[in-house]
Amino acid sequence: MLKDLGLFGLFLGCLLSATVIPFSSEALVAGALLLDYSPWTVVLVATLGNTIGGMTCYLLGRLCKWSWIEKWLKVKEETLAKAHEKVEKYGSLAALLAWLPVVGDPIAIALGLMRTRVLPTTVLMFLGKGLRYMVVAGLLKVLV
Repeated sequence: MLKDLGLFGLFLGCLLSATVIPFSSEALVAGALLLDYSPWTVVLVATLGNTIGGMTCYLLGRLCKWSWIEKWLKVKEETLAKAHEKVEKYGSLAALLAWLPVVGDPIAIALGLMRTRVLPTTVLMFLGKGLRYMVVAGLLKVLV
């Protein structure tokens, strides 16, 4: 499938994996790299898609009530409360951690709930996600 959809498929898959849909974007990045796409292009496309997906979670947090997020998105209250604590402590800097499995989406949602500034949140989220994909690309280069 990735071979057929190319970089658009990578972008779309990474976008969806950064929403509340559980999915491994790292596998897509590895697949794209194994298809001989430029590592910098793969990292950039994956980072853009994943950041837009993360900012979708941010937007949901900004537009929705806490109770709606628990009910409709099935984010557990405890998970959201822990993410809320991180955002309360670190502000927009918490966006650097939005790439983490399990807690990344709640962090992005909490950033929206707490109305952090959009530009710093987006830039920091982009940097955190981009660094993750650079590590994946670097590891793959060493292993293959």
